[in-house]
Amino acid sequence: MKITLKLFASLTDYLPVTSKYTNIVEIEVPDGATITQVTEPYQLPPALVHLVLVNGRYIAPDQRASEALAEGDVLAIWPPIAGG
Repeated sequence: MKITLKLFASLTDYLPVTSKYTNIVEIEVPDGATITQVTEPYQLPPALVHLVLVNGRYIAPDQRASEALAEGDVLAIWPPIAGG
């Protein structure tokens, strides 16, 4: 099944070079793949996976290993944001 993965801020460094400046990549994943299974190949540091949304709905850290994605889902991930 196809989903869209969006990585923001410093996480764009983990995307393929062809997607780095758009922050979006469409990927093929197995049916029922979880958020954790989708992100593992990108080797995102767990400390940088802060805000996770699926189709705009927040997914808590304890649900990411069991939250199954569906065809056409949009998975968006942000690192922690600091500012002053």
